[in-house]
Amino acid sequence: MSEAIRKSFDGNRLCLSGKGVTKIYGAGDQKTLAVDHVDFSFCEGELVSIVGESGSGKTTLAKMLLGLTSVTEGEICFQGEKRDIRTQKKRKEYWKGIQAIFQDPFSSYNVFNKIDTVLLDCINMRGGKHFSREKKLELMTEACSFVNLKFAELTNKYPFELSGGQMQRLMIARIFLLKPKILLADEPTSMIDACSRATILDMLLQLRNETGMTIIFITHDIGLAYYISDSVYIMEHGKFVESGTADEVILHPKAPYTKRLISDVPKIYEEWDLSTVWPQSTPV
Repeated sequence: MSEAIRKSFDGNRLCLSGKGVTKIYGAGDQKTLAVDHVDFSFCEGELVSIVGESGSGKTTLAKMLLGLTSVTEGEICFQGEKRDIRTQKKRKEYWKGIQAIFQDPFSSYNVFNKIDTVLLDCINMRGGKHFSREKKLELMTEACSFVNLKFAELTNKYPFELSGGQMQRLMIARIFLLKPKILLADEPTSMIDACSRATILDMLLQLRNETGMTIIFITHDIGLAYYISDSVYIMEHGKFVESGTADEVILHPKAPYTKRLISDVPKIYEEWDLSTVWPQSTPV
């Protein structure tokens, strides 16, 4: 992390960090190095974007941060201590502090669970299992209201009865109830329309401002990263090739890959240059 980022979060302790984090799939000639010895430091309340093309390793890194994929080499520290998720009990305790919103809202829910069950599970996970029915109803209504949904219109419905944008908002309502220290958002707006996208981003930023949680965006959209982020990490072929504040990385890029990502962003007032996208020998 750059010195400028450290200064901007002076007094905020590290909530998630890693050193030499590596993921290798397969062995021998079939070995694939998905994430290659990356270091990172994310502070409390920080909004971080990890930017890269498809296949750069960013989603594999996200899965390791969530504890869904094992780490081949290196170590991850959570709140200043080496992460230990070797047992199911320890994993569940870890997941109280880190949650995710995924790219595809249509595959993020158990199709057999109604919305009431989705929200009640969050309340139970945060120690509200013995709350009165009235208290649970109040919490679910408040969470839905935060994302501009009416619980009275959702009760006894299934998530698949909602639109994609509504399902993503329901995911944010879950986060509102769980209040994790870290939220990992893996392309949360890529499968919804532009209007819903702006709404989702505003809600996530509001949630960060109200709760002080750290948000880690996984995205290929470098413009989005610049708009929302305190700091940006650029990932290519499993490595971080550049990192720093959003202004440092986007306005004064140093790595050739970062410069190419920025140049590939279409501009409505310029003729689009597709030479960096299509090989010269490939007919368009």
